[in-house]
Amino acid sequence: MSAAAATKAPGRRTLGYIALSVLGACVGLLFLIPLWWTFVNSLRPGGDTFRYLNPLQWETFFTLTPNLDNYAELLRSNLGLAMLNSVFVSAATVVIGLVICSMAAFALAAIPFRGSGAVFVVVVVSFLIPFDAIAIPLADLFRDWNLQNTYAGLILPGLGNGMAIFLLRTFFLAIPKDLVEAGRLDGLGWWGIFRRIYLPLSVPSLIGAGLTLFLFQWQSYVWPLLNGTDEQHILGPIALSNLQGQFNVDYGVMFAGSIVLTVIPLAIIIGFQRFFIQSVTTTGLK
Repeated sequence: MSAAAATKAPGRRTLGYIALSVLGACVGLLFLIPLWWTFVNSLRPGGDTFRYLNPLQWETFFTLTPNLDNYAELLRSNLGLAMLNSVFVSAATVVIGLVICSMAAFALAAIPFRGSGAVFVVVVVSFLIPFDAIAIPLADLFRDWNLQNTYAGLILPGLGNGMAIFLLRTFFLAIPKDLVEAGRLDGLGWWGIFRRIYLPLSVPSLIGAGLTLFLFQWQSYVWPLLNGTDEQHILGPIALSNLQGQFNVDYGVMFAGSIVLTVIPLAIIIGFQRFFIQSVTTTGLK
C-alpha cells in the first residue's frame, strides 16, 4: 500500500465515523420528538393541544407561555398517592425479587442437581409466555386467597421474573469454578459461596436484573387493573387512565401525568446505564 493510500484510509474511517454519528443523532432526535411534544403540551391548557398541529409550525414544539397548571391539577387528583404506591411496589419487587432470582440463578448455575436443565427450560418458557395471558386466572386465584386490593397481591407476581433469573444465571456461569473450589477448601458452604463470592462479583448483573424487575412492575397495567381496584392501592398507570373522562379528555393533565410517570424510570435508567450496559456486555463471557 502506498503512503498516499495509507494516509487516506484513516481519513475515510474518520468521515465514516462522523457520518454514522450524525445519522445516530438524527435517529435519536426522531425518538425524542414525541416525548418533547408531550412535554410542551403538558405546559399548555388542554384546549391548545392540537391547535398548532396542522399545519406544523414552530409553536407545535415550543410555547412562549408555559404554565404548571396541569401539574397542579395532578396534585389535586389521586395520582400523587398512586405514584407513591407505584414507587413502593416497584422498590419492594426489586429488593425481594433480586433475593429470590439471584438464589434461583445461583442454584441453576453452580449447584449440580438432577433435573437442573428441565428447571431452566421452565424458567425460559415462563418469560416467553405473555403475562397478560395468565393475568385473569391468576387474579381469580388471588381473589380466593384474599389478596385482592393488597400490596402483597400487587408485588407477588413480579418476584420470580424468568428474564432476571436467565440474566443472572448466564452471568454466574462466567464466574470461574476455581473460585468455588477455593471457597469449598476454606470451609464455605453453598450459602457462603453465594454471599461471599458470587454476589460481590455480580454487582453489574444484579443492577441489570433489578432494572428488569423495576420496569416490569412500573409499566404493568393489566395486573394492577385486575388486582388493585380501590383508591388506597391504585398504581400510577391506572390513575393516569382514570384521568380520561367519559365525554371529555383534558389532554394537558394527561400529558403532565405521562411526563411524571416517564421521568422516574428514565432517571433511574440513565443513573444506572453504565452498570446495565456492563451487565449486558459481560454476560456469557468466560
